Amino acid sequence: MILSDGDIKKALASKRIVITPRPDLNIQLGSCSVDLRLGDTFRVFNHSKFPFIDPSKKDFSNEITKEVRVKKGENFIMQPGDFVLAVTLENVKIPADLMGRLEGRSSLGRLGLVVHSTASTFDAGWDGKPVLELGNLGRMAIALTPGMRVCAMTFEQLSSPAETPYTSKKFAKYKFQQAPEESRIHQES
Repeated sequence: MILSDGDIKKALASKRIVITPRPDLNIQLGSCSVDLRLGDTFRVFNHSKFPFIDPSKKDFSNEITKEVRVKKGENFIMQPGDFVLAVTLENVKIPADLMGRLEGRSSLGRLGLVVHSTASTFDAGWDGKPVLELGNLGRMAIALTPGMRVCAMTFEQLSSPAETPYTSKKFAKYKFQQAPEESRIHQES
């Protein structure tokens, strides 16, 4: 069952769901979702420096990406074909009996912006800033402004609370993240 706008308001008021900074519900609340805003930190790939990515290599990510912080009042320009990691402005904390699902906004999708390549699900017990896997599938560059509404998160009720919420998992690779962190797939080997 997906939470409605009324259920989301109740969950925020009771601190069952915690979103920091607190969203402006007059602008960010949809009928069954909360819009999240784009943060100012991006992780870009040094594609001209390396011929390929080898996911089995230990700590490969630090070599192939770099963090870029956009100054207040400036834009991040995504060229056609670009793929970057970004972070939301908001930190989201989800209880053990809910899961979150991140979706792109239709108005941005119509410009060619894909907000997540594969990772749309946020496990029960998630706590951190959602990282976005942004891709520009369009033919024109897109200017992204930190603070703009970039995605929407819905919340779904689980049949029972998760026995091991995400932040309690010993090997949870991205718990409490505050920036667009590199892939940690090498930790699975």
